Amino acid sequence: MKNNTFHSAFKLQGKSFNSKEELSDFSKEISADVSYFLRNWFDENSFVEVKTSGSTGNPKIIKLQKTHMIHSAKATGDYFNLPENTTALLCMSTNYIAGKMMLVRALTLGWHLDVVEPTSKPLKNSDKTYDFSAMVPMQLHNSLKDIHKIKKLIVGGGTVSNELLSKIQEVKTEIFATYGMTETITHIAVKKLNVIAGAVEICNYKILPNIKISIDDRGCLVIEAPTISAEKVATNDLVELISPTEFKWLGRIDNVINSGGIKLIPEQIEEKLAEILKNRFFVAGIFDIVLGEKLILIYEGSKKFDLLKEIQHLQTLSIYEIPKEIFFLEKFIETETTKIDRTKTLGLCTID
Repeated sequence: MKNNTFHSAFKLQGKSFNSKEELSDFSKEISADVSYFLRNWFDENSFVEVKTSGSTGNPKIIKLQKTHMIHSAKATGDYFNLPENTTALLCMSTNYIAGKMMLVRALTLGWHLDVVEPTSKPLKNSDKTYDFSAMVPMQLHNSLKDIHKIKKLIVGGGTVSNELLSKIQEVKTEIFATYGMTETITHIAVKKLNVIAGAVEICNYKILPNIKISIDDRGCLVIEAPTISAEKVATNDLVELISPTEFKWLGRIDNVINSGGIKLIPEQIEEKLAEILKNRFFVAGIFDIVLGEKLILIYEGSKKFDLLKEIQHLQTLSIYEIPKEIFFLEKFIETETTKIDRTKTLGLCTID
């Protein structure tokens, strides 16, 4: 397939097309965002401009090569065994790379794609079943009673909580978490999340075809993927390499807290706290004259005077991982993709 064509088996909302012009005209009836992306996809440029999510900094516009996006689509199809005529549901915004790549996969591989509004409950009014879809954790959480309508599901854009993880163990859908970013054209690695998917070890990511991984002197993941990126991608993700094709994600190096010489990884602490905290929360480090940085907890909800006592009784936490102070906020600030904006939210806390 060339950049300005599409697979002959491709269907959108059950309809086949004889030309890209016919497809572009039809897409206007579905979504302005979908129509806008297709115009860009079928133009004469070799690239597509994509906005990063802004989860680790200010959103920015980057250029992704269309050939790289096609290679990424084929890698997903091969890994999950999703050939032509695969039925797929697009329920994420096409303003960002995850939604755009669902379109590219369908166009490239010849899928039969249905597009619905990217709501928190995308399966609520659907009576169809699909071979494949992608969701964010919130959509999965709100779709548990209908998730059997999806045979294989990838989940990205946020952490799957322990509570949600326990709820998906008995469902028939094969569910996978993804690791990736806009710069790597969505996922370059996946991990199984539920027993039906054959999960024995659910904490490790396995890389897709044509990917090489290593770690730098900081202990952060370096990705070499010539079919989807012209340069190596040096991430800020601390990982443990299990094998040449497998790694365990530990957290982000830019979140690490140095408290009295003890290095604390917020993501690991948050995973433990998730056993008892039901509302949204996160931990962070703030200046302390004695420790350099002290660990604090920011909790979304009304003040609970016994919360620290509950945390102190959590046996999985070390003494260093117990927050020194707790801040309660009615509402967290979010990024455009509904992730917690940690920096701005932290700025709401009244810190002496």
